[in-house]
Amino acid sequence: MRIMGLDVGDKRIGIAISDPLGWTAQGHSVLKRGKLNSDLELIADLCREFAIQQIVVGYPLNMNGTRGPKAQEVQEFGQTLGEYLQLPVDYWDERLSTVSAERVLISADVSRQKRKEVIDKMAAVHILQGYLDRLANQKFDKEVAERIE
Repeated sequence: MRIMGLDVGDKRIGIAISDPLGWTAQGHSVLKRGKLNSDLELIADLCREFAIQQIVVGYPLNMNGTRGPKAQEVQEFGQTLGEYLQLPVDYWDERLSTVSAERVLISADVSRQKRKEVIDKMAAVHILQGYLDRLANQKFDKEVAERIE
């Protein structure tokens, strides 16, 4: 099952897509935001092309875990996207995903200009990989519990 991860910002949306087995996240692209319907259609095109069955949207909680205005905006976008695509949408805590992505790019000695171009895509990879890892851990925990019973 392929899953798409999104890092939704005001100007750009970073996009990552899982491999067909749902084990790894790969960066796909960065969508420059336009009108909502145009953004939704571009994402829908990718979903059809890659046979996406679920969407994971980075959920920007405040550092203390509370939900602020940006989290509300992202949740509304996710609900609209889910209705438009007729796909399930889940949310993943994205605190520090951009910071983490930036550190990876800096450690790889990527120039500041190039980092600006790919940071949203890398943040989407971070979001999606965290989600995929949780799914794998839940599956493993379930298998272990079944063996114990």
